Amino acid sequence: MLKFIDGGVCAPTGFKAAGVHCGIRKGKTKKDLALIVSDVPANAAAVYTQNLVKAAPIYVTQQNLQNGKATAVVCNSGNANTCNADGMEKAFAMCELTASALNISASDVLVASTGVIGQPLDLEPIRAGIPALVSELSTSGGASAAEAIMTTDTFAKEVAVEIEIDGTPVKIGGIAKGSGMINPNMATMLGFLTTDAKAESDVLASILKNAADISFNRVSVDGDTSTNDTLTIMANGKSGVKISPKTAAYEQFEEALKGVCVALAKMLAKDGEGATKLIECVVSGAPDVKSAELVADSVINSPLVKTAMFGNDANWGRILCAIGYAGARLDVNSIDVAIKSVAGSVLVCQNGAGVAFSEEDALSILQCDEVIIDIALNQGDYGATAWGCDLSYDYVKINGDYRT
Repeated sequence: MLKFIDGGVCAPTGFKAAGVHCGIRKGKTKKDLALIVSDVPANAAAVYTQNLVKAAPIYVTQQNLQNGKATAVVCNSGNANTCNADGMEKAFAMCELTASALNISASDVLVASTGVIGQPLDLEPIRAGIPALVSELSTSGGASAAEAIMTTDTFAKEVAVEIEIDGTPVKIGGIAKGSGMINPNMATMLGFLTTDAKAESDVLASILKNAADISFNRVSVDGDTSTNDTLTIMANGKSGVKISPKTAAYEQFEEALKGVCVALAKMLAKDGEGATKLIECVVSGAPDVKSAELVADSVINSPLVKTAMFGNDANWGRILCAIGYAGARLDVNSIDVAIKSVAGSVLVCQNGAGVAFSEEDALSILQCDEVIIDIALNQGDYGATAWGCDLSYDYVKINGDYRT
């Protein structure tokens, strides 16, 4: 059982953060510029969107991470800096402005942006806001940074855990944002992780990919993969605990990082644009892992399943339909489906066919803000879990006038 603690990205020793409103969002007071800084140069790694259209900050971060080192992460919200002719220039400039204020090398700064695609990024608010951002850096600034990276999110997302490795405390913290343009088979939306463990960048990269694969890569809100998705991790080694492959410490650390990522991923799914509930699809009894993943992703992505969940309708036929076109080779006559929540559990399908169930019980279960779709394929020993949300009227409203 993981021990969750307060502090977010500032929980690990040697990290500070801040978030300020600099004016990227005209006429608003919402924080729109975030900064996370390690007291010492850290080993770092990242994973990115698989969309062929990538934001300029991704290319700059990839270039700056070639040596596997980073000291800071700067991120703006309100503008994606994507598909702009001067995007690279602006992303490099954000690194340079941040580095100058921190008295570090620009190549030690990772950069990210989120917001509207295709609108030129005005550097002046960022240039003016950096001094205040740096002056507000503190060990209690994680929540402020989490707020500053939000776009259509309705709440800030931050998590931290503490584990003990060989008698020494090791902490991992993280913040993330994302409510729309979220779909499996990518990195994540925007996520920034910190740890005071000591690990080489290639080790971090391997662990980070594994953690993303079972968390952020299992989330879907609307079936769209963003152009800006970035997940980074910085390890400054302040705890003195080294994480090396094929050791018990490695296994402990990886499990803890996965726990942080899963917790953040579930927050992202629950806060999907216009969502009223978190949907968790749990698949078991698959002939192989890939089949389990295909089924879980297909169900969580289905617009018809999502709308049924919004309407509190136990329309299990839509779930079977989504399983059928998932692309997995299955015997559909062996499948059982149950719908669960804190209100109880109801079996709605057995051996690929409907069974009698209480519509009143099903309604009570579906009216909860967290619902589990439990699918037993009964054809093997493998499983997978994916997270998503319902699809409401408000999703269309939010995205219909997103730019305006």
